[in-house]
Amino acid sequence: MSSMFRIVSQSAGLESLRGARVVVTGCSTGVGEQVAYQYAKHGAKVLITARREDRLKEVVAKMKDLGAQEAIYVAGDMAKAEDCERTIETASNTLGGLDYIILNHWGSSHQRGKFPKLWDADPDMDYLTDYTNINYLSHVRLASLALPMLKKSQGNITVVTGLLGKVPNPTFTFYTGAKFALDGFFSSLRCEMKPHNVSITLAVLGSVDTDGLRGSIQDLGAAAREYFMKTVAQPEDTAKVIVEGATLRKREIYHPSYTRATCILRAIAPSMVEK
Repeated sequence: MSSMFRIVSQSAGLESLRGARVVVTGCSTGVGEQVAYQYAKHGAKVLITARREDRLKEVVAKMKDLGAQEAIYVAGDMAKAEDCERTIETASNTLGGLDYIILNHWGSSHQRGKFPKLWDADPDMDYLTDYTNINYLSHVRLASLALPMLKKSQGNITVVTGLLGKVPNPTFTFYTGAKFALDGFFSSLRCEMKPHNVSITLAVLGSVDTDGLRGSIQDLGAAAREYFMKTVAQPEDTAKVIVEGATLRKREIYHPSYTRATCILRAIAPSMVEK
């Protein structure tokens, strides 16, 4: 009975997406692209962003075929304040407001060659500054710019983060630091936004089968790569979970299921996880 109620609730919630005004960042490939398609299938009005205009044109064309009431793009680099401002301004002018913003963009977490230099006598801090700007500050900037519209609509901010925003990892220090910062900021913002009925959802993801992930494991042996890829989630399934979680105004969502178990284990026995 409970599972049937959950399915009915999800279906009813997703019906509300018809005509909803949505911004999704990081949409040229992977999870962001699939999130855009999910909103299109439900008849939403969607603005997508990424740096590659050629890919954005292709994604917008497919969104229209899938049933989006409106599909537009802004080509830009979210590391630049002016591109963040242009994105939100376009949403306001073209969509007439905002109900959801899905913050999915990120910068490379590939640290080899950079990680050791941070601890040198003369560390390269410029890399860390740039990395933090795109992976943390740009999310804060976009959310801040979008809040006036979201307060009016009593909308939702969904932040796509990762398991390493909950569980530290010694080989992804920059990435982990930025993800922990997102968790801290948006969890605090959630408390501040309660009087305005603006919900904030953190999407805690594990490994997802994307071009970026496949590139990051090329140094592994063939057998190790094959084993690793058996554990990853698929972008389309991940996108469905994100859209459902945002629509139902969930506090946090975990995908795949092992991410929740890992977070619970870290809370109970941190020394077992922090290795």
